Amino acid sequence: MQHDFPRSKRVDQVDDYHGTQVADPYRWLEQPSDMPEVRAWIEAQNAVTIDYLKSSPLADRIRQRLTELWDYPKAGAPFRKGRRYFQFRNSGLQNQDVLYVMDGPRDEGRILLDVNKLSGDGTVALVGASVSPDGEILAYALSEAGSDWNTWRMRRVETGEEFHDVLEWVKFSNATWHPDGTGVYYQRFPAPDEEVRYVARNEAPQLCFHRLGSNSADDEVIYERPEEPEWMFHSRISDDERYLVVHISRSTESRNMLLYRPLESGEFVPLVPEFDDQVLFLGNDGDTFYLQSNRGDGRGRVVAADLAEPQRWRDVVPEGEHLLESAGLVGDELLLVYQEHASHRIRRVSIRGEDRGAVALPGLGSVWGFRAEREHDEAFFLYTSLLEPATAYRLDLPSGALERLTEPALPFNAAAYEVRQEFVTSPDSTRVPMFLVHRRDLQTNADNPTLLYGYGGFNVSLTPTFSVSRLAWLERGGVLAVANLRGGGEYGRDWHEAGILERKQNVFDDFIACAQHLVDSGITRPKRLAIQGGSNGGLLVGACLTQQPELFGAAHAAVGVLDMLRYHLFTIGSRWASDFGRADNVQHFPFLHAYSPLHNLQSGGCYPATLITTGDHDDRVVPAHSFKFAAAMQAAQGCEAPVLLRVETRAGHGMGKPTEAIIAEQADVWAFLLRELGEGSF
Repeated sequence: MQHDFPRSKRVDQVDDYHGTQVADPYRWLEQPSDMPEVRAWIEAQNAVTIDYLKSSPLADRIRQRLTELWDYPKAGAPFRKGRRYFQFRNSGLQNQDVLYVMDGPRDEGRILLDVNKLSGDGTVALVGASVSPDGEILAYALSEAGSDWNTWRMRRVETGEEFHDVLEWVKFSNATWHPDGTGVYYQRFPAPDEEVRYVARNEAPQLCFHRLGSNSADDEVIYERPEEPEWMFHSRISDDERYLVVHISRSTESRNMLLYRPLESGEFVPLVPEFDDQVLFLGNDGDTFYLQSNRGDGRGRVVAADLAEPQRWRDVVPEGEHLLESAGLVGDELLLVYQEHASHRIRRVSIRGEDRGAVALPGLGSVWGFRAEREHDEAFFLYTSLLEPATAYRLDLPSGALERLTEPALPFNAAAYEVRQEFVTSPDSTRVPMFLVHRRDLQTNADNPTLLYGYGGFNVSLTPTFSVSRLAWLERGGVLAVANLRGGGEYGRDWHEAGILERKQNVFDDFIACAQHLVDSGITRPKRLAIQGGSNGGLLVGACLTQQPELFGAAHAAVGVLDMLRYHLFTIGSRWASDFGRADNVQHFPFLHAYSPLHNLQSGGCYPATLITTGDHDDRVVPAHSFKFAAAMQAAQGCEAPVLLRVETRAGHGMGKPTEAIIAEQADVWAFLLRELGEGSF
């Protein structure tokens, strides 16, 4: 079938995987996006996509409506350091959030840092903030063009005066202040060559201490393991300021090691010496460490460990029926966030294990950004649901009173819609939860345009969360379905591990079963059903559209992992092997090759209309995945359905993308899906 797709050069590249010959004709698209040949190809692809979308007025109309919907004040959960409170806010359409400092959680406060002033196009983002214990100095991380690379700087809170300190080549790191405010602990990687900074493998980091006012080149290396190049480090200071605690991870799996040492010097002592379980440090009372652990059946518990007998743990909160997602220690109280069928509940328990009751949440939703300090008697969090914007709350621990701090209001009639949860049966009889959002007057006439969204990996749970963008879909009569697939974290370790490695096909089977359920229940039909996912969810979309193309009318794969044979060779990709496996392993190659979207396209096959989106500076899932898949799918497509690639320039995996760019991209996505599913009925 002839299309107006840009011509994609092919090369004679064939790789041998344990005796199996695999062609890779678009290997040249793995070059950095700034290379002239790749840049010309990107521009040609974008031109075709823009022309296609401009042929319908939908994108402009949706962009206008999204701009109206987005333009309402937003605020994060406050957090407290010393006598001061801090909060991220956005007046509505600001490209990046602004950090405020206040004297109280409800105060108007003043601007501490506005990164919108640092770039004309809004592509410099504030992606990390850490305030010294006394509330006097802010350490903050900046990202440019959506990159995972961060640069940390410092400024005085009172005056806004900038320090000269600059910490570079930082990735996936917090900044942990020394208790006396003299410096921070952080993780840095060796500097890559400039021309490959967005694709080079990230290995052998160091945990360092930077003393305020010094040159970062002189920073003390606190801990490193060069013989274990995939290990990464996350630091904490104990509540009594006696110990430095280090979590060590080696992949995205829910397992880590835990070390500690006296704060100022000495050898690290292993508290959790092997990667057997996930164990997180919550706080301490002297030599008693409180830990959140998934040891056992994997649903989570809180234990106390005495450093004199570190292997003898005492249950504080035993494992229960539902998943313990997170825990925080405030005063003598544990704040516990549980998942119950993929939505959140909060429970209060003393450190002696005494139940202090539940915190009443507004409904079926999610808790985000729990902020609390051990020495305070208050905690802050965000609550959100599929129809409710993120709202900040303050919990007063002595009284148990819950105070709503923000009242987000936007021009959308949420009362006209309903949220419900259904359970779908997968081929192996597993019950899979799925949230549905739609107008209250939904007709089961098999004609509703429906969007099915999923992720299914890395222990990530899709609890109910609000998206301004999705309102434009709902307002046009669309149904939204969010599937909670195996591979995620909704039901604990067993649920996650049922969707990894050789069991990854379970994830795709779950998603396909959800799609079929939407059809069988009369909500929609294949020509009116679209699927969507990003990152690992982009893999989900790619695998399902190659396995069951006739089940879908349209697809959107965002920043997807689509070449399962080579993903581990770029940036941080090798850490994903705990979920995926690796093609250089003779046991893993067969199942990776069996579902890899890039390698399962059939020439002349009829695939649904597909929009592939990525960022040219994505250094997490490198854009070569999307480039190669788009080129291969365009060449394979055997029917009239379009296969389009949209590449956002000066953008990465999604983090820090400016509001203006988000609205423009989402308008294009909705316009594409609406058009392909039949815009005339919307």
